[in-house]
Amino acid sequence: MGKSKTNKFRRPQFNAEGLSVTAVKEMEQDHGEFFDGVDSPTGELLEKLQSPSADVREFACASISRVVQQSQTIPGFLQRDAVRRLGPLMLDRSLAVRETATGALRNLSACGGHEVCDDMVKQDVMTPLTALLRECCAGFETNAALSLKGHKNTVEDVANEAVNLLWNLCESSSQALSVFNKAGILDVILQCLARHTHNIKLALSAAHCLHTVTEDNAELLCSMNNAVLGTLESVLLSSQADMAHTLLRTLAAGSVWNLKSSLPTARQAQTLNALMATLSQCLELDAGTLIPQLRQAEVARSATASEAGNVDDHQAAVGNMAVEEMDDDEEEGVGLRRNGKATKMDKDFSDLLPRGKEELREATALLTAQQTSLEIIVNMCCSDDPSDDEWEEASSSDESEMCPGGLSEGNTSLLSPLCLSAEVHGALINHNIPEKVLKKTQFPSSEAMDVCRHNPTWKILMKKMHRVQYRALTCLHNMLSTMDAESLGGAAALQAVAQHLSTLVFSPPEIPKEEEFLEAVTSAIRSLLQIIAYMKIPQCMTPQQMMSLSEAATRCDVVSVRVNALAILGITGSTLAKEKGTAETLRMIGNALLQVATKDANLVVCGEALDALFDVFADGDEAERAAENINLLSALKALQPIFKAKIRKEGKGKYSPEQLCVLDNVKVNLRRFIGYLETVVKK
Repeated sequence: MGKSKTNKFRRPQFNAEGLSVTAVKEMEQDHGEFFDGVDSPTGELLEKLQSPSADVREFACASISRVVQQSQTIPGFLQRDAVRRLGPLMLDRSLAVRETATGALRNLSACGGHEVCDDMVKQDVMTPLTALLRECCAGFETNAALSLKGHKNTVEDVANEAVNLLWNLCESSSQALSVFNKAGILDVILQCLARHTHNIKLALSAAHCLHTVTEDNAELLCSMNNAVLGTLESVLLSSQADMAHTLLRTLAAGSVWNLKSSLPTARQAQTLNALMATLSQCLELDAGTLIPQLRQAEVARSATASEAGNVDDHQAAVGNMAVEEMDDDEEEGVGLRRNGKATKMDKDFSDLLPRGKEELREATALLTAQQTSLEIIVNMCCSDDPSDDEWEEASSSDESEMCPGGLSEGNTSLLSPLCLSAEVHGALINHNIPEKVLKKTQFPSSEAMDVCRHNPTWKILMKKMHRVQYRALTCLHNMLSTMDAESLGGAAALQAVAQHLSTLVFSPPEIPKEEEFLEAVTSAIRSLLQIIAYMKIPQCMTPQQMMSLSEAATRCDVVSVRVNALAILGITGSTLAKEKGTAETLRMIGNALLQVATKDANLVVCGEALDALFDVFADGDEAERAAENINLLSALKALQPIFKAKIRKEGKGKYSPEQLCVLDNVKVNLRRFIGYLETVVKK
């Protein structure tokens, strides 16, 4: 059985929000106009951008921001040169126009996707955007005075929109990232990040952007200096206890990890310790306790405000409706951004929340921080192989023989593929990270879930709580794949982990069907069983339980879940084959694997099923009896030409070179295994 591949999380495309629909409606009311976003003439709006009236320009930008949320309108704007018309308005003399113009471009880039972002960069949107960011940073001190005087639009508000537009462009367009690297915009983002004591919203946007642009960006490493690392370290060492700052420190930790190869040798240990301390402190927080407390605080504050007559019922109703709409989309497995774009990634929607939702904002920041912390640890404990993203855990016994160049040789000083460095390994252990990760793999607190279930505006947190669990399970999988058993507590601790995972899967009335849960939990079980089998530790999960889990998983649409299920059966069967009186159980496992190998539409899954069969029936009297009972030799002989033909017919069009490499290896092993079974029959 091949190794269970570690997973890696890449930063999701940013949460581009721009100007909210509610804000646009408020502007329409102010102007006494009704605006139909779908049917309004695009040309008329673009003409209004040239109006001598700042109010009209602002209204036109806000209207465009709303219209482009419906992606079918985007081509019409692009054909009429909307980017070149909006770009100069980012430097308009009116701050309000600057903010709404940048918000319109932000929504355009988010709803248009990669092609639109590339087109925006080709139309030179980065030039005014870079100038705007530099002007904003130069005006931060003046902004502080304006803010104190109650000005509605401030330089920092504009900067926040600009940073988010930059974040989106760099996430979606390699050209934008190249401009970012060459134009020296890093110092501007660091200035925004340094504002965290004055403007946490802007600092968080900058931290999200920095976390994105530092990932897999070798060119940017040349710009690293002590000032950059010093800014990040100052954030890591900040002491504010609120959840927004917890998230800020977590994002800074992620950026430090992305920049690990540029850390001066003398500072590596100190910086790594600060990074791990940040992640450890974040994971130590108990969302199951804090979320009910935050909800109680919100109820108490609302009651006090109501008694004082300070509650805006209309604003509260609008806010509740907005969050309820997002929750409806969360139930379908996608998140609705304020710009209307759906994404399968779980996003931080805290900027959507209306004023008066501070506690919900805190709860959201807490869960986002914990999810991000777990994703950083996942990436610490994974291979740096760029091909990992291209194949679905397809593995085979002799994979290393066929693909000797599978792993990257470009190791950093702190991490090598599938093998933690002593420094990282020690830091994980010293900060009790494995223990804290294991706690996060538990199902979300029933009390916290009840609090969210019974309140429309908090209901959306239910998905986020589950996602923290899923990330923790993936984190556990990677740690089991890269850390030695003794570091994880030895045989007794591994048995306890096995019992815990068994409880997660088998204690509910039926095995959970949520795809993300199944993918994470089957990966963790697969890694754990590999270690247990290697160490010859007794398994606490029964073969019948393994069969029921595999049956549920092989019905899942996600390829990696089916692959994991087959690997679990293979590990279980190969262990049982060494024991007496297991022929009947091996017969059931063999039939299940044959069924998948002959009927699954995906060749990677078929290959994994065959690979598992090779392991289960490789040796032993019990395996020989079971193989005879299921007519394994004749079944594989019948399957062999079909499997070869499928690889020839479907291979190059549907599968990556790495997957084809593994499938070719399975094909070779199938021929060898049939030869082995023929010799067994002749005995």
